[in-house]
Amino acid sequence: MTSVSTGTGELGRSLATVPPGERGATRIADRVVSKIASQAAREAVGPLPPDAAPPHATVVVHHDIARVRVHLELDYPTDIGGRCGHVRGQVVERVGALTGMEVPEVVVQVERLHLAAAYGAAQGRVR
Repeated sequence: MTSVSTGTGELGRSLATVPPGERGATRIADRVVSKIASQAAREAVGPLPPDAAPPHATVVVHHDIARVRVHLELDYPTDIGGRCGHVRGQVVERVGALTGMEVPEVVVQVERLHLAAAYGAAQGRVR
């Protein structure tokens, strides 16, 4: 005779009727969210001077809310505000899409500016 599973778990309760609070939860570590934010910032910044450090992020997660601080270096001259805004948007979008977390705050800290002339770009006006 063949036995048929009834889909019951411990104590005979159906698995479909287990309350959500007893099913468990998925927790995403802060350092994982930090790596996602760092990669998103790298994508947003684009190519950097050869001696520039890649963007990195620090994250504090509380429940499903992530607060992010991104440290980066930029070439100069550039639209610093515009590029920082683009980084913020990219970090919010990618962290939210990949983790399902809300990202109400992204602080972008520009650590260093690299002169374009220092790595082969034009030096401005020439007479």
